[in-house]
Amino acid sequence: MGKKVKEDKKPPPDDVFDAISVESRQAGTVVLMLSSPEEDVQSKACEAIYKFVDKCDENKKQLLDLGAGEALLKLMQSEDRIVRRNACMALGVMTANPDVRKFLRKREESVPAFIQLLAPEEDTVVHEFAALGISNMATEFSSKASIFESGGVDALVKCLSSSDPDVQKNSVEALAQMLLDYQSRAAIRDADGLNPLLEMLKSEFSIIQKLSLLALDRASQDSENRSTLRDLEAMTVLVDFVAHPEWNDLHVMAVMVLSNLLEDLESLELVKETGGLKRLVALITDQVPPEEEPKAGTGKGEKKAGSRAAKKSAKGSKSGKKEESEKDEPPPGEAIIPTLPDVKMCAAKAIARSARSAENRKILHEQEAEKMLIHLLNHESTDVQTAAAQALGIMSENLLSKDSIREWEGLQPLIKLCNSDNGDVKESVTLALANLTTGNSSNCKEVSNLNGTETLIHLLADPRDEAVANTCCVLTNMATEEVLRSEAQGKGIVTALLEPLKSKNTRVQAKSSLAVAAYVCDVDSRSEFRNAGGIENMVQLLHSGNDEVRRNAAWALAVCAVDEPTAIEICKLGGMDLLQEIQVSGTRKNPFAEVALERLLDANLSAKYALTGQLSSTNVIEDGFYDAGQIRPNTKFMSIEDYCKQQLNDKRPVLFINAKADPVTTQSSSTQEMEAKESSKTNVSGKSSRTGREGKGGRRRTSMIPDDNDRKSKQKEKEEKQREEELQAQLQKEAEALATSENQPFNPPTDSNLLKYLEEVTERILPLATAAEQVRALAQFVADKMGGPIEKGQLPNFSWELPLSQVKFELKSNVIPIGKIKAGIHIHRALLFKALADRIALPCTLTRGEYNRAWNEVMLPETPEQPGGQKFPPRSFIVDLIHQPGGIMRSDSPEAVTYKKL
Repeated sequence: MGKKVKEDKKPPPDDVFDAISVESRQAGTVVLMLSSPEEDVQSKACEAIYKFVDKCDENKKQLLDLGAGEALLKLMQSEDRIVRRNACMALGVMTANPDVRKFLRKREESVPAFIQLLAPEEDTVVHEFAALGISNMATEFSSKASIFESGGVDALVKCLSSSDPDVQKNSVEALAQMLLDYQSRAAIRDADGLNPLLEMLKSEFSIIQKLSLLALDRASQDSENRSTLRDLEAMTVLVDFVAHPEWNDLHVMAVMVLSNLLEDLESLELVKETGGLKRLVALITDQVPPEEEPKAGTGKGEKKAGSRAAKKSAKGSKSGKKEESEKDEPPPGEAIIPTLPDVKMCAAKAIARSARSAENRKILHEQEAEKMLIHLLNHESTDVQTAAAQALGIMSENLLSKDSIREWEGLQPLIKLCNSDNGDVKESVTLALANLTTGNSSNCKEVSNLNGTETLIHLLADPRDEAVANTCCVLTNMATEEVLRSEAQGKGIVTALLEPLKSKNTRVQAKSSLAVAAYVCDVDSRSEFRNAGGIENMVQLLHSGNDEVRRNAAWALAVCAVDEPTAIEICKLGGMDLLQEIQVSGTRKNPFAEVALERLLDANLSAKYALTGQLSSTNVIEDGFYDAGQIRPNTKFMSIEDYCKQQLNDKRPVLFINAKADPVTTQSSSTQEMEAKESSKTNVSGKSSRTGREGKGGRRRTSMIPDDNDRKSKQKEKEEKQREEELQAQLQKEAEALATSENQPFNPPTDSNLLKYLEEVTERILPLATAAEQVRALAQFVADKMGGPIEKGQLPNFSWELPLSQVKFELKSNVIPIGKIKAGIHIHRALLFKALADRIALPCTLTRGEYNRAWNEVMLPETPEQPGGQKFPPRSFIVDLIHQPGGIMRSDSPEAVTYKKL
């Protein structure tokens, strides 16, 4: 054993307090220790607080209430490294609590204190928790501004190159939060932070890769950042990342970054040149990438690999060596590992996003991106199907893509998916079909050949509004082909469109109205639509507050109004009144409503003349026309039946045109003739029988006179009974006729005089050689029937009102047939002239003026002054029916102006 050495222990100085060990189980006590002047006490207190707050979120709030936040913030700026570290650890963990972050936002020095601890000379642990604190603080936008102003982006970018994974994780997470602000996106580019983010994709920690992709996704939303990423070959890095099946849980985020980059035309051109797009398409469709295909290929494989083979031959260049080294790498696995459905969905969305630009669509079409999308339509996931159909819909805006999709058999899976149970799938598929069939008759025919018409008609009853609206668009596009339109009409599309018209969705209403206008374009379909009650639904849509719905409904009504029965039905349902209201309105007025109103008025000339006061030469007056006088636009237009049911009044009479024979009088006359014939037959037969009997028994009568008297008395009794029976039968017939007349439909009053006028005009005026002669002769004829010529200045003395009132009184009606007027002025004569001229095919107009003025205009060629002289086009002339019947005046002459005014 060695010799014991006596330890030389010096006692502590007298003025120094002996060290004591204190055990505290109260948080308040430890918080008080933070105020100690001793660094060792401060350090241990901070360490204890770190362990305490790391346990649960309630502890963070408790220490904040005890005032630990203020003390820790001061200690983070301490000169002692250990105190700074422990204080940063404690406060960094506490920032996970929102109340702590709210407290720190009110302290201006809090953010700079954290950023200062990111300095290179600080420990790695300090960097970790300072970045953690900044990451938590960056969740609020107000803190983002403070971090940006304090230079936090540059400090965080420097920490990305740290060897500690925790520092990298917290730094990239903080940057991802900061990149939600557009200012930080420019700042990270200026700080050269994009390259470190790409390098971190090679990290062995998936959380770091995930956060790096999130930061890249947000950074690539800036166009200048996308340009920088292109220079850094980010496209190749990301495609290589997707090629690694072991990172399949992060492939979605990688494709999202690619989606942002592919938005630029330059990125698409770059990825096209490098072959990255075809490689990505192959990965998404679970096929062998182009560079991994065997060299001894045939057909298209050799053609596609031609450009890559040319690049391979350039072994002398650096790029050639680089490509060769990349291609010499072994494939990720022997067998192809399919990508996840979410990755496929994001890839389809990336194509759709990039295809929003016309130039990008062109490049994507050249790279046959449609093939990938068609392949994805057959995937079992509905999300993938939806995304692929949406992308095809956008790609189909390219004219070449429409034909390519058809040639690559892309229409068949789209039509098949129309029967899907998923609403999103049906909506996206119908949208794609709508775009594919727009302006492309070949696609429309292909849809029909694939039995898509029945499927689409069935979809009109689908509960999904957007799918119904898109289906209406497809069917409208197909209606441009007459064969397809007839086929759809035969399969019941006209009645199937009634259900969408009742929808509450304005887009469905608008698109279905347009489809109605496309298919209800012939007599049979209009009749079917009218009988099914579709007119009522269309008229109701005119009440819509949506401009597009009103426009399309008005256009559909304009198409329907070509048919006179349909036009009458529209007027009965109030369609004309609604169209007038729309045209009067300053905000709802539209040209489609104007066209519809014109069509309705052309089908109802009485309403047109009442509303506009003008009938053109193409508006032919037929039986049933009536002139009720000028009415205001907002006034309801009454039918002739309503006017006939009115009681006699002192208002202006309604002038009626009806040159038909009275069916009642013709029927009664025919029955009277039949009865007369029958009675004459019975009389003749009675006489013959009596004469026969008299001839045979004449000798007996002379000897038997009393028997003759008995026979005569009996015969008189029989005749009286027969008369009574005939009288009763006649009364019964009259009663039955009265009952049937009440149940019969309304019969307008007839005009036998007008019928005679027509016969005379047809016999005397129609054979005349020229139109001018016909005009003069017809004008004289009308004037003769209406009281003859009236000298100028004597019109006020011309008695026409009293005879007209007498006719009203005789007829006990406000409706007067034009032929019963024997004394008429401008309005009566012009109407009669127009009615007769239309029957003999003499074109003329009818215009209503003020103060009972009306006139007719005709187009006549001016006769040359010399035979064989120069001929001029026809000119417009006013026909004089009043002063010099048969005279014509040029429309722009002073005489014509005087004729039209009072």
